[in-house]
Amino acid sequence: MSVPPRDGDLAAAYRHCRRLSAEHGRSYHLATRLLPRRDRPAVHALYGFARTVDDIVDVDALAGRPPADCLAEIDAVEAELTRALAGSPAGARPVVLAVADTIRRYRIDPANFAVFLASMRMDVPGAPGFRASYRTLTELRGYMRGSAAAIGLQMLPILGTVTDRADAEPAAAALGEAFQLTNFLRDVGEDLDRGRLYLPTDELAAFGVDAPLLQTCRASGRSDPRIARALAHLVAVNRHWYRLAEPGLAMLAPRVRPGLVAAFELYAAILDEIERGGYRVLDRRALVPRRRRAAIVARALL
Repeated sequence: MSVPPRDGDLAAAYRHCRRLSAEHGRSYHLATRLLPRRDRPAVHALYGFARTVDDIVDVDALAGRPPADCLAEIDAVEAELTRALAGSPAGARPVVLAVADTIRRYRIDPANFAVFLASMRMDVPGAPGFRASYRTLTELRGYMRGSAAAIGLQMLPILGTVTDRADAEPAAAALGEAFQLTNFLRDVGEDLDRGRLYLPTDELAAFGVDAPLLQTCRASGRSDPRIARALAHLVAVNRHWYRLAEPGLAMLAPRVRPGLVAAFELYAAILDEIERGGYRVLDRRALVPRRRRAAIVARALL
């Protein structure tokens, strides 16, 4: 006999997801505040679920947790989600309670979560299928199908569309990939510290850049013109992906467009800050100034 979560448990689970979003996803959380109030908890639930699994990969693994234990924890999250969707949420962690409720409410395809979890397993150092780097953009996009495109497809039923949903799915997937490539460009130094390099090595090699050069500059705090040229190229690639995604904004339900337009512009503005900082992503973090973030939000509202 299935036992639904108590209303108090579910409300607490959504509050937990909101806190995760506010603490760890500043641009993301700011954009969600422009969404209709009724849709915000679902978006927080998606973020909280993804953040929790990401922490298993990045925080636990870096702390020396054995790969088998990290994989077992991801398996446990997936099993909890499967049981919760089947009507047996007892013992599930808060993010699972919230995301299972969101999946049911908005009729999100659970396959998008399975694909996401498969990509997260690829990120566990020492695990079967682990990739410390990707040679080509095509290889990277194969990973991003689960880590980024699937997130866009999870979001789409919550946001709603004025077209057939299938027509909007390619743009939603492209936007997820555009956001994640922006993260990879901004966080390349932190990723190196974790033993990962997401920027395609063939693209970097065309400018005379390899992992040892990046690591040397990361350790010394010095810049290198070869790295700047390679990153300028990848920023241009990233902007192309934003252009592919942009037509999808007009396909979204009017009630959610201001929030998504704000998210689109907030993330794209990170690329401006990377350029403005001379592509110094190895020794500093590109942040959109608060005043500009406020201006983007105000413009989206208008």
